[in-house]
Amino acid sequence: MKTLETERFILRGWKESDADEYFELYQNPDVESAGAKICENINESLEFIRLLIKCQESWAIVLKENGIVVGSIFLSDINRHDRYKELEYVISEGHQNKGYATEAVKRMLEYAFTELDLLVVAVCHYPSNLKSKRVIEKCGFTYEGTLRKYSRNLTDSVRYSMTKEEWDNLKY
Repeated sequence: MKTLETERFILRGWKESDADEYFELYQNPDVESAGAKICENINESLEFIRLLIKCQESWAIVLKENGIVVGSIFLSDINRHDRYKELEYVISEGHQNKGYATEAVKRMLEYAFTELDLLVVAVCHYPSNLKSKRVIEKCGFTYEGTLRKYSRNLTDSVRYSMTKEEWDNLKY
């Protein structure tokens, strides 16, 4: 897995030694309300990390200044075609509202369009997740519509996408 950098982060593959920080990230009820499954214990977080280690496009978001894992970001294959992926991200509760998600998403878009040569990156959020909506809009995604009862928990999912051409025209 390729390691990526931003001004404040290193985006790197998961390690088994990240289990405590992964647990902290994925045991918060806000994570579940954003669409991710919460972890019940450290062993469950270790099981998830082992699955993520096998995944080609799943990164831990690690602060450069202290090495703390503050989030995760994924590019998922959603079976459209090989140049279309869906982006998912989570930032831990104590590190939200600092621009971390926006910074990580922008770097992931750069990677997706320049190194993976994707044509489209899609992203969704629940209608109640206004923080994620702000990140998506700041990054320049285009609103596509609301998919009713689309999410795993049968709630609506607000869908956005960005094409390579749109990304080429952005001035971050």
